[in-house]
Amino acid sequence: MKELFIGLMSGTSLDGVDGVLVDFSKGFKVLAYQTEAFTAAFKSDLLSLNAPGENELHRASLCANELARIYARVCSSLLSGANVSAHDVSAVGAHGQTVRHRPHAFDGTGYTLQLNNPALTAELTGIRVCADFRTRDVAAGGQGAPLVPAFHQSLFEDSQSTVCVLNLGGISNLSVLPAAREKELDVIGFDCGPANCLMDEWCLRHTGNAFDAAGAWAAQGQVIEPLLQIMLEDPYFALPAPKSSGRDLFNMDWLALKLKQLTREHAEVDLTKPTDLCNVQTTLARLCVQSCVDSIMRYASDASRLIVCGGGALNAHVMNSFKAALPNLHVAQSGEFGLPPLQVEAAAFAWLARRCVRGETGSLKSVTGAQGARILGSIYQA
Repeated sequence: MKELFIGLMSGTSLDGVDGVLVDFSKGFKVLAYQTEAFTAAFKSDLLSLNAPGENELHRASLCANELARIYARVCSSLLSGANVSAHDVSAVGAHGQTVRHRPHAFDGTGYTLQLNNPALTAELTGIRVCADFRTRDVAAGGQGAPLVPAFHQSLFEDSQSTVCVLNLGGISNLSVLPAAREKELDVIGFDCGPANCLMDEWCLRHTGNAFDAAGAWAAQGQVIEPLLQIMLEDPYFALPAPKSSGRDLFNMDWLALKLKQLTREHAEVDLTKPTDLCNVQTTLARLCVQSCVDSIMRYASDASRLIVCGGGALNAHVMNSFKAALPNLHVAQSGEFGLPPLQVEAAAFAWLARRCVRGETGSLKSVTGAQGARILGSIYQA
């Protein structure tokens, strides 16, 4: 008998929704994959909700409704593509769209906020929906992120050597998976820093393209070393794990402050010149790579391979930079190990939905810093 779950993911890159239909009855098998891009207007609406604004509760609620409709369309396409009935699916894991992430802040507990309307998704699909995966971990004193390392362990762990799994979405997050034989070592996972969020926004602002396809624009420029150092001096990069971040910190206002410091201290940089605009893109790509490489050297210097997933895995310039910076590691896209880059995070939320309905823990104390592993998610019945 098939054990079918749908996983839906819309990440901090704000590019759209990825969905997978997974059969867990004989281990793990993706039966279908579907994606729907966000319109420019909807992406703008979501981006505006990452900062305080007028009438934001109203705007957030309407965005949650629209996201639920997109989720429902992706689910319908998945079912059609696999010739599966909604009645045969055990649950949908719908992560929602993170717009604020401030664990431990303000009152000691803090909060994490994902726009979502799982009740509407359940109504539109006729399938049980699991959502709100992060808040229980935050309530237990954890970061609430990243949640994928436990899934990465189930899929990519090696019996003999340490493996790193790096997701390059809007933010980069790293999972360090000790060799399975090293039972006394814990899985580690945390956010390294900005990945696509700054690169995409800079590219859109100065080229009109939503992202730098294959990193072609960044590949044309040169790293502005003073800018790279100014950005790497941000205290976040020196924080020990567990830690997590998002657009609350790494946004265009953050970049503007770094660029202002750069031009104040280095008058030779002229951000009105196309060459220097391109050089900023090159430097943002290097920031993504360097912050991840520094994290790998700090926590996984014995690793044998780096498995890269997320949209950033399709950036040839970034991937080549990782290979150059980590010559002793086998650096490869996750597809080489059975799951294409754009399917990994969606599959993780199918896995988390399954854990939720089975009453099994989905988090790792060693990753989030919570008081212990917790059953994650709230259930909205069909």
